[in-house]
Amino acid sequence: MSTRTVIRGGLVITASDELHADVLIEDGRIAALATSGTTVAEAWTAERVIDATGKYVIPGGVDAHTHMEMPFGGTKAADTFETGTRAAAWGGTTTIVDFAIQSVGGALREGLDAWHAKAEGNCAIDYGFHMIVSDVNEDTLKEMDLLVQEGVTSFKQFMAYPGVFYSDDGQILRAMQRAADNGGLIMMHAENGIAIDVLVEQALARGETDPRYHGEVRKALLEAEATHRAIKLAQVAGAPLYVVHVSAMEAVAELARARDEGLNVFGETCPQYLFLSTDNLAEPDFEGAKYVCSTPLRPKQHQAKLWQGLRTNDLQVVSTDHCPFCFVGQKELGRGDFSKIPNGMPGVENRMDLLHQGVVDGHISRRRWIEIACATPARMFGLYPKKGTIAPGADADVVIYDPTAEQTVSAETHHMNVDYSAYEGKRLTGRVETVLSRGELVITEREYTGRAGHGVYTPRSTCQYLN
Repeated sequence: MSTRTVIRGGLVITASDELHADVLIEDGRIAALATSGTTVAEAWTAERVIDATGKYVIPGGVDAHTHMEMPFGGTKAADTFETGTRAAAWGGTTTIVDFAIQSVGGALREGLDAWHAKAEGNCAIDYGFHMIVSDVNEDTLKEMDLLVQEGVTSFKQFMAYPGVFYSDDGQILRAMQRAADNGGLIMMHAENGIAIDVLVEQALARGETDPRYHGEVRKALLEAEATHRAIKLAQVAGAPLYVVHVSAMEAVAELARARDEGLNVFGETCPQYLFLSTDNLAEPDFEGAKYVCSTPLRPKQHQAKLWQGLRTNDLQVVSTDHCPFCFVGQKELGRGDFSKIPNGMPGVENRMDLLHQGVVDGHISRRRWIEIACATPARMFGLYPKKGTIAPGADADVVIYDPTAEQTVSAETHHMNVDYSAYEGKRLTGRVETVLSRGELVITEREYTGRAGHGVYTPRSTCQYLN
């Protein structure tokens, strides 16, 4: 039996509109919107009525870059699909797109099947998959066509991590040519990994082993160079390109230039690059290891350029790259050698709140907040208008958000399965109150009422921004 729900009296915010409206939900979908207080809205009856007076009513967040249970450097990410999607829901995110991994020598299908097995029946919210392509060969290229047809429409490649995920320029070009033909979108980790490995070796030889050197060897110029190279390869292939976790102002400049030329080039950044910096990497007593991720945190002056890129649409999406490793027992693997610190940070629970703080601080508008966190990721990865908006026919993924509630971020109170918070002690204005996923209550007035297995796999169409 489906429950009818009416959300009354809130300010509905989408990427395009702000309106005081009541929302009617039937059979897991948005059935209608009507101006609050009108005869149409007043006539609606429902088994469940949610009072959103004084609150925002926003689409559930779409986090298009997570790594649940990801193996890395002899360990694996601390969040399972169960704990990670529950934490996402607490933070107002109702859809994640995670990365299935092809092993070198293995088929794409094997990797995808393995990730389906991890996720199925365990997720609190809906999920999809991108495919990490680690081994470009004729079989892989054929499989890319098949995956696009069945709703895995984006493929990630790495210019970093030689010997693990790395693809050379020829492999990248071949995958891009295939994407140009089959409608897929290549996602690129743009760092010059070959050059970085030389700098790592030299730093360690000098006895520079602390976490802060992770940021120093992964130079902004090597992110910019790789971004530029990826753009040119995509241009040669006639393929679209989406650059993940952009952290450096020099890389933003490369994206802006390509977009000014009319190329189908897109950029994503993450909250850690907007709020944290190399100051965190330099924290004493190995505390800096908590902030080791790749691309790395940059000096503070990069933050303003990233916010600017979000305002000017040179950056379109904010995802988390959520890949948590506990400080104790995992990050500690790199004591005495920063290159052995597992790369990744927790953040799936914090993204919507941190970006709302960006609204409070005057960096972005409310509608832009929804655009970069909900609507654009849904469009970029073929989920819109099922996800990412509040409109008739859309899935009823809805968040009641209290814009005036104050909170202090802490590992003591977060729900991610990791022993520290990257934003420990940070005071934020705004907090998720209630979350619905396809019309079912997952968070009810700050209480978890969801369940593992509610979330379903969601096939995707191709990128909705391509010329």
